[in-house]
Amino acid sequence: MASERGAERGGASGPAEGPGASEQAEQVEQTGQVEREVGVGPWEGPWPEGEHYDPELLARGDRRNVVDEYRYWRHEAIVADLDARRHTFHVAIENWQHDFNIGTVVRTANAFLAAEVHIIGRRRWNRRGAMVTDRYQHIRHHATVEEFVAWAAESGLAVLGVDLFPDSSPIETYAMPRDCVLVFGQEGPGLSEEVRRTATATLSIAQFGSTRSINAGTAAGIAMHSWIRQHARIG
Repeated sequence: MASERGAERGGASGPAEGPGASEQAEQVEQTGQVEREVGVGPWEGPWPEGEHYDPELLARGDRRNVVDEYRYWRHEAIVADLDARRHTFHVAIENWQHDFNIGTVVRTANAFLAAEVHIIGRRRWNRRGAMVTDRYQHIRHHATVEEFVAWAAESGLAVLGVDLFPDSSPIETYAMPRDCVLVFGQEGPGLSEEVRRTATATLSIAQFGSTRSINAGTAAGIAMHSWIRQHARIG
């Protein structure tokens, strides 16, 4: 299997100059550095057969930020394979002040295979924390809360706000609907009153220290994993 062979070889060649190189270059632009050299070098031996393989990557190596299973795969083939397995929960985050947590939310949503990430408010967002995972994650923009809520209703999704309100239900014991969208507010002011008013429910994450709240990117990861524990097929 390509992933197993790639993991064994580890790759000894320099960075690829094809599709993989462009993604690595984008990672450098977003983060300022490549955390460590990843990926594999050129394929050794007879090339594998299959339309999902990218000849450029097979020839030059694959240094992209993808799991071993997708080494040497074309970008479009990876997205198609992910689309066939995506979970039914969505994630939304309000972006009225250019929130720096959105990149982290996108990266985590990719890791947990969310159906889509929704940006409410400003279209532009800082991609630094996404680590190029936005290439594989569907992202939709909604200019207003009203537009987002109308989309959720039409799509049959329960809107679940995540914030520390007096009437919020503990996320640790809440039975999440399989088809839902988890909504997170702007860092600082938190979930907007418009979202809170229209949400099916608001959920709180248990805290035990002195801080009043946790980072929005961290809260999103906890909430997504709560859905995973209730609904995802593990193993």
